[in-house]
Amino acid sequence: MKPDPKRNLFSVIGYSYVSILSIVCFVPFWLIISGSFSSESSIVKKGYSIIPGQFSFKAYETLFRYSDRIVSAYTVTVALTVLGTFLGLFLMAMAAFVLLRQDFKYRNYFAFFFYFTLLFSGGLVPFYLLMVGYLELKNTFLSMLLPSMMSAWNLLLLRNFMKNVPESIIESAKIDGAGDFTIFMRFIVPLSKSGLATIGLFVALVYWNDWFNAMLFIDDMNLYPLQYLLYKTIQQVEGLQMASQKGAAVSLAELPAESIKMATAVISTGPILLVFPFIQKYFVKGIVVGSVKG
Repeated sequence: MKPDPKRNLFSVIGYSYVSILSIVCFVPFWLIISGSFSSESSIVKKGYSIIPGQFSFKAYETLFRYSDRIVSAYTVTVALTVLGTFLGLFLMAMAAFVLLRQDFKYRNYFAFFFYFTLLFSGGLVPFYLLMVGYLELKNTFLSMLLPSMMSAWNLLLLRNFMKNVPESIIESAKIDGAGDFTIFMRFIVPLSKSGLATIGLFVALVYWNDWFNAMLFIDDMNLYPLQYLLYKTIQQVEGLQMASQKGAAVSLAELPAESIKMATAVISTGPILLVFPFIQKYFVKGIVVGSVKG
């Protein structure tokens, strides 16, 4: 086959553009890694650089000084992410399947109620009173699990994903005597795998990065999730740094206030980066499908 110069030129331009864009996206993350291994003095004097000006493990030593707390926080965060993602996907997928059914008389009314919550909410104070005053979930695992489990936006996206399932499959299963839950588990879930993977990643990221609910409801250090523990650690280091600047008996050189911020970013984002390649193909397919279905 004779090579096409225009096609080759387009390929070169496309690959070059993607390569440059990849480098632009990768450099900031590499600066975070480099900054986490830089000494505080080199960051203060020279700023962040591609290669650490003065190599140091001080930020990680400070974070892992109480490694049992890090392990406990990781355990809480992983439990929240796994359990919350599984339950959230299961409940939202069932609700999306109900909204998809043509024989459900009130599906449009319920869809409107879900959509309405995207525009208006009760606010922070009623939310806090509900969780603490009525449900009595202060200092409990459920106070971090329940708020992020259901999302109206994700539910409506899942309904759009499920529109790819031919109605004839559902009708054939019903003729063969399959019940609603059997149809859901054996046909809807397998055929919506890409959509579930996409929404699952969204839900998992929310749980993994959540610290706000812990700040509102958690006082017990044993229940601190990873993000909130790192947030508290940065606050303590910055507080000690301010005290040292005011003349307190604290050595400023021993307080890696800047590099510890980079180290916390590396610790908190590492596991998600390791998981993403395994679901990337489902994620890309799910985004494309969800964008073209009305």
